[in-house]
Amino acid sequence: MSSMVGRDHSSLAVARARRARPSILLLLFLIPVAVVVSASANPIVIGSKKFTESYVLGEIARRTLTDAGIPAEHREGMGGTIILWQALRGGQIDAYPEYTGTIAQEIFKTDRELSLEEIRNALGKLDVGMTIPLGFNNTYALVMRPTEAQRLGVRTITDLRKFPELKIGLTHEFLDRRDGWRPLRERYALPQQNVIGIDHALGYSALANGSIDVKDAYSTDAKIEQNDLIALEDDLHFFPKYEAVFLFRSSMRADAIAALRRLEGTLDEKRMIQLNAEAERTKNYTRAANLYFERGTGSTHVIGESFPHKLARWTFRHLQLVGFSLLLSVVAGIPLGIVASRGGVIGHGILGFAGVVQTIPSLALLALLVPLPFFGISARTAIAALFLYGLLPIVRNTATGLQDIPRPLRESAIALGLSPISRLCEIYLPMASRSILSGIKTSAVINIGTATLAALIGAGGLGEPILSGLNLNDHVTILQGAIPAAVLALFVQWFFDLLDRVLIPKGLRL
Repeated sequence: MSSMVGRDHSSLAVARARRARPSILLLLFLIPVAVVVSASANPIVIGSKKFTESYVLGEIARRTLTDAGIPAEHREGMGGTIILWQALRGGQIDAYPEYTGTIAQEIFKTDRELSLEEIRNALGKLDVGMTIPLGFNNTYALVMRPTEAQRLGVRTITDLRKFPELKIGLTHEFLDRRDGWRPLRERYALPQQNVIGIDHALGYSALANGSIDVKDAYSTDAKIEQNDLIALEDDLHFFPKYEAVFLFRSSMRADAIAALRRLEGTLDEKRMIQLNAEAERTKNYTRAANLYFERGTGSTHVIGESFPHKLARWTFRHLQLVGFSLLLSVVAGIPLGIVASRGGVIGHGILGFAGVVQTIPSLALLALLVPLPFFGISARTAIAALFLYGLLPIVRNTATGLQDIPRPLRESAIALGLSPISRLCEIYLPMASRSILSGIKTSAVINIGTATLAALIGAGGLGEPILSGLNLNDHVTILQGAIPAAVLALFVQWFFDLLDRVLIPKGLRL
């Protein structure tokens, strides 16, 4: 009698699942994804590195082009030298500010100082052009607090040999450069072993509070004067000249190249320091760039992009990255979860692969994808990385939801004479929909947070103000990206809670 009751309940559950109006497949159509809108004219894309001066020069180039009637956009703080160089060669950006010493040491991997003509000829073979220097030399320097330097009697880099106990904090790029810490240490025979990698802007805070004693800096960095620091003399003349130039793709439109060339020889070191100081003071790179035009042309144009407009742009890009990557994760993850639910070597292999991908640090995964031909420095790379990160929750929850379906329900479905495909689509997936939707929700929330790292490779999103705020050591700017990202995560969670009521059969929601 009890077995008959059990079969009746099983048959009733199967019938309810079959009659359920929504299907789990509708998820593929109801997940909110942003639509890419193509501009009527492709803008010239200017890239910049992740420090104040490069931000400012990028803004100067952007406005120079727009004033000449050429559509242009500025992708701020895309990363270090190699990231920007690969983006230029790959066509993801059209131009970016660079330095002659960096071109010789980091791009062409030579230890000798190349002439401008040698650099220009070498770049020309790679279909890259270079402007004449802008007018200032921004070399590397090691800086210290004046009180500490005076107490120890340190005036030159050579003097550091006497104090092996000093704590040194250097930017990660400087640690690995051919003209960076390792060859510098060999040239000066420096004994310091307590050396850490630290963000450029955060390094100044660490220097101020005594966490480190020495850091690398740029000679035109306004923070040197603002923090009352002293630059140690490069008495062995280790650092080459770092004259600022703009690199551009040779295929870039001729009027854009001509506009960039109008910047040649228009900035000296004193002027550049003033612009950097303005950016640090106002926390606004556009306003600092406008100062260049005000003094140079008498213009009073000070209008930059408004915060609501920037917020809309950041959020729209963030939704694009998360939406497309989540859609791909759903399209691939549910079928993989169905296969994994059957167990065996293949099932364990699928779950193992998704789990291993989840353990790779997100920044490392981006770095691994960048050199691959199809990806490079683009939104495709960020979407691919987010897609891989989004797989595990969806695959695992799909497999778990299907495996947890009671055996009597499976037997009842078979007894009804349904084909395997009908059993899967009309009964098993609806029965597992609650678990599947939970996995998609988890994936979406994780991707919203992880997508902030996309700004490191110029893909944009709400990570842009976070990186900019870190560079400026400005908590308000950081919160301009962090708070909207948190609100977006809460909104997505609420949206999926609403989908629970629409997509999950009523009997399973009780």
